[in-house]
Amino acid sequence: MIKGWGRPFEEPIVVEGRELGTLMDAGEYIAALPKKEHEAPKWQAAMEALILVPEGGGPTMFARIGVMRALNRHYIPELNPKGKEPHWGRLKLKRDQ
Repeated sequence: MIKGWGRPFEEPIVVEGRELGTLMDAGEYIAALPKKEHEAPKWQAAMEALILVPEGGGPTMFARIGVMRALNRHYIPELNPKGKEPHWGRLKLKRDQ
């Protein structure tokens, strides 16, 4: 089993046509970010998770989740109010028919 910064992610992260396949790739990507973006709280959390994995021997999924959260920090999911309705619709009582 590979240890340290050479450990691969279970599934590589694709960013701007570049593939981050290992912890080292993700670390280099974060280090190359502009200073203002690099100091954003989400990127700081991603770096912390990234450092903990090779040093503590945790699962690489933790680092991957941190990086993905930082990459998607500006994404706002679209609210779909119709998605909360049950698929069968409203039940009709016999008295209402």
